[in-house]
Amino acid sequence: MMDMKATDKALAPGSVIGILGGGQLGRMLALAAAELGFVCHIYAPDGDNPAFDVAARHTGAPYEDEAALARFAQDVDVVTYEFENIPDDCLAFLNQTLPVRPSVSVLSTTQDRIDEKQLAQSLGIKVPPFAAVSTLADLEKAVGDIGCPCVLKTRRFGYDGKGQTVIRSGDDLAASFKKIGEQPAILEAFVPFKMEVSVIAARDLSGNLALYDIPENRHENHILASSHVPADISDQTRQQASIIAEKLAKAMDYVGVFAVELFVVGDGADEYVMMNEIAPRVHNSGHWTGDACHVSQFEQHIRAVSGLPLANPERHSDAVMYNLLGAAALDIVDQAAKPGMCIHLYGKKEAREGRKMGHITQLSAAKAK
Repeated sequence: MMDMKATDKALAPGSVIGILGGGQLGRMLALAAAELGFVCHIYAPDGDNPAFDVAARHTGAPYEDEAALARFAQDVDVVTYEFENIPDDCLAFLNQTLPVRPSVSVLSTTQDRIDEKQLAQSLGIKVPPFAAVSTLADLEKAVGDIGCPCVLKTRRFGYDGKGQTVIRSGDDLAASFKKIGEQPAILEAFVPFKMEVSVIAARDLSGNLALYDIPENRHENHILASSHVPADISDQTRQQASIIAEKLAKAMDYVGVFAVELFVVGDGADEYVMMNEIAPRVHNSGHWTGDACHVSQFEQHIRAVSGLPLANPERHSDAVMYNLLGAAALDIVDQAAKPGMCIHLYGKKEAREGRKMGHITQLSAAKAK
């Protein structure tokens, strides 16, 4: 494996950044890379890949196709990825000849919800009570130990509510286990949180960390509907959340942008945060940074993986980011007429119900802190 030390030199303008994944996050990463003078080569299985439209080069092939991966590796100088559902073997193959940032070990840890929770616990980070579930008998014992309500999630993969189900008292556990495909899973206690927030953080090759202001995230049908910045949390809670991100970044020797999803629990002096999940990539709840900050999360990620210094993530405006789902993205005339409204469409071909087709960010003057 390549030795990725903090002394690695920054890539020169014109260098090629390889991005695994052809969705909207890859698209926005490629646009940010172009602004810094880099060329992007997107690698993704054939399908609706809006990132292909804005990148200099692309390869449409399965992540398991080593011949295609080898050709891709010959054309790029560094590899990153836009989502975490990539086979470990794909990154390991590329990492034989190229730096992969974030690292293969980061992806391996964050792909498995048990490993992720255990990492957090080892760092003294609060997480909901949880148990590993491999069989129906495991589930029955875990529900007895943790109690109801609780949430059953697949250990690997799953996003936007996919691969999970809530279990309440009296529910048929066999049916709940079947609902997630009887896959290896994690059972978590249901947290009575008052809001969900996230920390969007960037860490460079030298270990420098840059943290964005913390948004409150509101979901509908398990999909992020809006992010509101700044979140209405105490300075103490804000500091707790920042410390969690710092601990995780250092422990994983992280390079790039990542998000930590957190539950805010309690009130007043008793308010605290509890970790939900880590996303080892640019994140939906950080899309507002492109309009409300001096540097977007996408540019910050490209800076980190290319060896450039991080930029100041200071926010110049308050913001509310709304996801455009399905047909909501087909008519934006009214939104375009609103003052302070920033529109981002992803170029996806089919506006299916619940599909993320774009986002809009409403800016307003930043309130005095």
